[in-house]
Amino acid sequence: MVETTLKNIPESLILFIARFSLAAVFWLSAQTKIDGFAVNFLTMQFQLGWPQITDTTYFLFEHEYALPLLPPVFAAITATLAEHVLAVLVLIGFLTRYAALGLALMTLVIQLFVYPDAYATHGTWLAISLLLMRQGAGKFSLDQLRRPI
Repeated sequence: MVETTLKNIPESLILFIARFSLAAVFWLSAQTKIDGFAVNFLTMQFQLGWPQITDTTYFLFEHEYALPLLPPVFAAITATLAEHVLAVLVLIGFLTRYAALGLALMTLVIQLFVYPDAYATHGTWLAISLLLMRQGAGKFSLDQLRRPI
């Protein structure tokens, strides 16, 4: 009975929940890196100004995060921009497979160089990214609108 019930859950609903969950993690992380612009529908916090990367973000990328080969300022800007843009793309289901790939790569970098002890959390993010890369965004997405009928 449980198996039958679970099989009746539409795949597109599962993919939407996966997209929302993954996007929320990276969006909220991105929001901690900036001042001047905030959008959070759960807390109803909205500040529609010009975003500025915080001094704390620059400090963390320079002194805490051990990213090889990348200058800290470049890494801070790139990570902040990527977290915002890729989260939005995944949420709306546009270029989902590519956006999920980007988030998977970010997850691997975070796991290897920033927070290596958080493998359980990062494994979850990676699993969701892989699901979206394999299955796509589902019916509730802009990708679906772009598909030929």
